Amino acid sequence: MARIVVALGGNALGNNPQEQAERVRVAAASLVRLIEEGNEIVVSHGNGPQVGMIRLAFDRASADGKGGVAKMPLEICTAMSQGYIGYQLEAGLKQALAERRLPWQVATVLTQVTVSPDDPAFGNPTKPIGAFYDEETARRMMEETPGLLMREDAGRGWRQVVPSPKPQEIIEDQAIRALLEKEFVVIACGGGGIPVVRGRGGSLTGVEAVIDKDFASAKLAEVVGAECLLILTAVEHVCIGYGRSDERELSHMTVAEATAHIAAGEFAPGSMLPKVEAAVAFARGGAGRRAVIASLDHALDAVRGKSGTTVTL
Repeated sequence: MARIVVALGGNALGNNPQEQAERVRVAAASLVRLIEEGNEIVVSHGNGPQVGMIRLAFDRASADGKGGVAKMPLEICTAMSQGYIGYQLEAGLKQALAERRLPWQVATVLTQVTVSPDDPAFGNPTKPIGAFYDEETARRMMEETPGLLMREDAGRGWRQVVPSPKPQEIIEDQAIRALLEKEFVVIACGGGGIPVVRGRGGSLTGVEAVIDKDFASAKLAEVVGAECLLILTAVEHVCIGYGRSDERELSHMTVAEATAHIAAGEFAPGSMLPKVEAAVAFARGGAGRRAVIASLDHALDAVRGKSGTTVTL
């Protein structure tokens, strides 16, 4: 039996609760097939579209001034997104497990992840969240909302960007491991985890940031002793020369090869780059580790080595 951390992209889960419920149903079937093959899985997920929409809803409601709605800190919005995405993932997984008469239970762990208050990301917001807008709309929104920063995101439109510090420690690691030992499918580190910093006496305080879910998933895979980190996205393979005449799909990269491609600027920031960087971070931790970047539709084939891009030491 292999222990696998499966990282689901937030964009792959849809843009509203109804769309998300349907996509979760499809994702759950793929995830349960991994269990049928004898694997033990931990599920993490992104929240880029979801946390952005939650934050925007509170910002607009508070600006209206009529309903007594307060602005909501970004870390609280992440906690909310963990709850509602986890709820739908749990429901989808439980149904898929029941249909296949598999005995596993499912639990969502509200997860805090520590970051450094000195992380340079706080001075350079780069993490895209929320919906996509055209340039004209994005610039108007920035004019109307002081402090809002929006940038073009990998040719797909303009999105809000926020600080994205690197994860350091998963606070609920013992709870996650205990559930795994009791044969639970665990959903953890949703949206990269709720970003917190340690204060005096070990107190934890939330900060205005969103941790990249791929980096958090790599940390989670390390903490639970996983053999494989499976990063599921919208494409079947990682490509170099993306969008150019010399575009080429990669089925395998060593850590050294992936690092060279990163240095050459082959991967788009906020899109494929963090996935490859997270895969490298996990794979370089030991000869027995592998990270696979693949599409949700080919998750089982990716674990079998028949699809996706595998990164090893």
